[in-house]
Amino acid sequence: MTVSIVLAQDYPSKPIRMIVPYPPGGVTDMATRAVSIKMSEAFGQAIIVENQPAAGGVVATNAVAKMPADGYTLMSAFDSFATNPFMYKGVQHDPLKDFAPISLMVKSPQVLVVYPGTGIKNMADLLKMAKARADHFSFATPGAGTSSRLSTELFKQYAGIDATLVTYKGGSQAITDLMGGQVNAMIVSLSLVLQHIQSGRLTPIAVSSLKRIPQLPDVPPIAETFPGFEAQSWTGMVAPAGTPKGIVDKLNNALVKALNSAEFKEKFTSQGVEVVGSSPEGFSDWMSKESTKWSQVIKQRKITIE
Repeated sequence: MTVSIVLAQDYPSKPIRMIVPYPPGGVTDMATRAVSIKMSEAFGQAIIVENQPAAGGVVATNAVAKMPADGYTLMSAFDSFATNPFMYKGVQHDPLKDFAPISLMVKSPQVLVVYPGTGIKNMADLLKMAKARADHFSFATPGAGTSSRLSTELFKQYAGIDATLVTYKGGSQAITDLMGGQVNAMIVSLSLVLQHIQSGRLTPIAVSSLKRIPQLPDVPPIAETFPGFEAQSWTGMVAPAGTPKGIVDKLNNALVKALNSAEFKEKFTSQGVEVVGSSPEGFSDWMSKESTKWSQVIKQRKITIE
């Protein structure tokens, strides 16, 4: 019997810390809290969720990378987890080497939305206005290192436009200003703006997935105008590298069961979130592809964050 199996048999024997390196209220936070309740019930141990937002998640991620690899400190990784090392100075970790992937949890397509007062109804309208008013057309983004910002940079590259980028310290204020007309457009996770689209306060122009989505069946993909364009927001769970395979497998089993519960699926699917649940190897492959793709965008667009 291997050491990994022996350790896994007794795991967990005490409460588990679950670090969320982002503010409360977003999809990552909500999904983490939802699965933590289910996993806690399965393990018979408390799972304590701690929000530690700072520097786009870099500070908390640096700290978790150095924690004991015993399965008692875990972290929810957002999409910027795979790209922060290419943008931020002071990153002391490698997302692919310093962490043990547990599972990809959820994915969410992004949607290009505009303030209805612009009069923009489709992609042709947007491109015409953005090119004609380059100095005055603006895109909001909820943070300098967010997937929203990277998707916007990629879109500007595909579209050949040089619109102004207005950076906020969170999605709520960015969306509020967009609905108030202070900025013109935004590429953002569907789950954050679906209710505003349904109420008519924002106009959807295109989605970032390669195909149309059930929640917005009449809205075309950006890829219909710019073939190959694709972007996804996502959340997964990781542990420090070196965590025994037996413990990783036990965590994966409990997490995937929590994700596949009817309650979880109903809650998040209705918000435009795709529930995944993957093997550790599948999550590792996903992060590697995301890291490769977006590091190229970061380099081409010369994105750096102090």
